[in-house]
Amino acid sequence: MQRVGFRLQLRKDRLDEYVLHHQNVWPEMLAALSETGWHNYSLFLDRSDATLFGYFETPDLQAALDGMAATDVNARWQAMMAEFFVALDGRRPDEGFLQLDDIFYLQ
Repeated sequence: MQRVGFRLQLRKDRLDEYVLHHQNVWPEMLAALSETGWHNYSLFLDRSDATLFGYFETPDLQAALDGMAATDVNARWQAMMAEFFVALDGRRPDEGFLQLDDIFYLQ
C-alpha cells in the first residue's frame, strides 16, 4: 500500500464553508473514492495559515487518480471545490496538490 501525503493552500476567507462541505461529502463521492482505491483518507486543516494537509493510502496512486478523474461525481466535486483554493494555476484541486516526501513510518 502506498502512503500519500499532500498539501494545498486554501483561501482564509472560505475555511468555514470548506469544512462544512467536508462534513457533508456526497455519498456518491465517498463511494467513488473507495471504489477507485482511496483508503484511510484524511484531511487536516491548519486554520492559522489555511494550509490543508491530506493523507491517504492506495495500492496504486496513478490508478487512484485516473479512476477518480474518469468519474462524473469527481468532476462536479472538483468544480465546486476549486473556488476554495489558491495557486491551482488552472488545475483541479485533485491535480494541484503538492505531494510530500514520505520520510518516516512507524509500523
